[in-house]
Amino acid sequence: MRQSPKRRYLVLAPHEFSTNAKTAHGVIRYSQDETVAVVDPECAGRTVHDVLPYLHSRAPIVPDVKSGLKYSPTSLLIGVAPVGGALPPAWRSEILRAIEAKLEIVSGLHELLREDPEFTTAAKRTGSRLWDVRVPPHVPLFSGAAYNVGVPILLTVGSDCAVGKLTASLEIARAANERGRRAKVAATGQTGIMITGRGICIDRVIADFAPGAAEMVVVEAAKNSDLVVVEGQGGINHPAYAPVTLALLFGSAPDALLLVGDPTRPSLEGGFPTPRLPWRRLVELYESLASAVKPASVVGIALNTFRMTSQEAQNELERVRAETSLPADDVVRNGPYALYDEIAPQLKKHRQLVA
Repeated sequence: MRQSPKRRYLVLAPHEFSTNAKTAHGVIRYSQDETVAVVDPECAGRTVHDVLPYLHSRAPIVPDVKSGLKYSPTSLLIGVAPVGGALPPAWRSEILRAIEAKLEIVSGLHELLREDPEFTTAAKRTGSRLWDVRVPPHVPLFSGAAYNVGVPILLTVGSDCAVGKLTASLEIARAANERGRRAKVAATGQTGIMITGRGICIDRVIADFAPGAAEMVVVEAAKNSDLVVVEGQGGINHPAYAPVTLALLFGSAPDALLLVGDPTRPSLEGGFPTPRLPWRRLVELYESLASAVKPASVVGIALNTFRMTSQEAQNELERVRAETSLPADDVVRNGPYALYDEIAPQLKKHRQLVA
């Protein structure tokens, strides 16, 4: 659960803040914890708003950790998740400087700080806390408890990885809450956990136990809520990440699916030759797979049109609506309310299982 008092983040994202710092972007935009400064020598001297206005932050960007300490941070957030989750060697000195300043170090990398002798020795000396967000709790095998959850479960599924499933989950939950429906996001990745203060990184769980982890986050999120929105991971036709997608599709026992995608991406993340599937085919594929265990329909499509002009985005939304006969919108560009209002009647509890 969320630690108290709230954190004051110094975000480490050298040379990647404007492009590849997905963790930093999510925490800055959505977390209740404050970002007081960002470390990126390429953008130093500007503010977050100058570089990425949609993050709604005036935090200064500084060249190094030493410069950021004057803003009185309590924690250093590693704001980039490199492919494979390894720590870039060039970042070690900055992390050590933060440890010497007694900051908590918050990391979502697969490479665990707690297993690094240099970091653990320094942290023991200064009293700095090392929080490896990806480390999961004890997870049991899937039990079927998710089938007995009494509130609707909406799972975001993707055309690929890193297309905005967490963002769509957070925005739809926000719209639901503002419409008077108590909604919670069940976080399944490191950024979601940093934002919500709870969840399990599914991609760190042993494969046989991953559906059980999905079930755990759903059962927990359903307490005192009217709607659970499960953060999706990966994409069903991505050769590297489809297994975690399936674990969530089966383990979270969704009643409805929201398809999320980036129409500007020419190929799958990582350059794999696997074709990027048409929207209609993706809808059919997800629904077909769900029907083998617990049927769930795709009720809408959330497009990430960040790289499009307004007119291009509008044209693409109209095309996708025509192709799929489903509600479609960009919940960041246009806000989440129109899409939520269209899909809300479909967010009902469906207990039907395959006979």
